[in-house]
Amino acid sequence: VVRATAGGEKGKLFAVIRCEEGFAFISDGKRHRALNPKKKSFKHIEPLDITLTDENLTDKKLRKTLERIKKSLP
Repeated sequence: VVRATAGGEKGKLFAVIRCEEGFAFISDGKRHRALNPKKKSFKHIEPLDITLTDENLTDKKLRKTLERIKKSLP
């Protein structure tokens, strides 16, 4: 799980779907769905010490999980 530090998504939480050549493909399950993730530079995201292990994570489950994580963060 990462937090966006720049752009229109600044402060929002995302799950990293995959990484390629200095970029992470991130999804929030709503605007950027798991099948069509947003390409974001590593410079513009902050990794959190949270790992999602469910490989069958649907967009709905992802939204709920990220919301729960957001409420637990300071």
